[in-house]
Amino acid sequence: MVTTKAPDAFRTIGELAEELGVAQHILRYWESKFPQLRPLQRAGNRRYYRPADVELARRIHRLLNQEGYTVRGVQKLLANGSAAEASPVSEPTPDRTRIPVPPPPALAPTAAVSADDLRAVRENLALALDA
Repeated sequence: MVTTKAPDAFRTIGELAEELGVAQHILRYWESKFPQLRPLQRAGNRRYYRPADVELARRIHRLLNQEGYTVRGVQKLLANGSAAEASPVSEPTPDRTRIPVPPPPALAPTAAVSADDLRAVRENLALALDA
């Protein structure tokens, strides 16, 4: 059941978890790892996320789940205040280094994959795993 709220309305932990597609315990974990994420807590420890908290949770979710940052990498970005314009493609962080992998060999549409092609792919994977 999705209810429509005003953009400036407070969200409960259940509403925010549903919006982001994560479990509630993930949001509580993020609160322990990211001191910037501090929802209001009322009686019974009910959490209410302000619009700024909702935006921050969306940003954390995007960085972790879509852009592939680690928790430590996101912590560094948030500490530097640069999470809004962060892009792992243009500026990899030490926690998120890109490993150059050569493109696979071009194959003719009807050609079968040769043993040499498979060995090259295996070597590339081994190099990526070792890094």
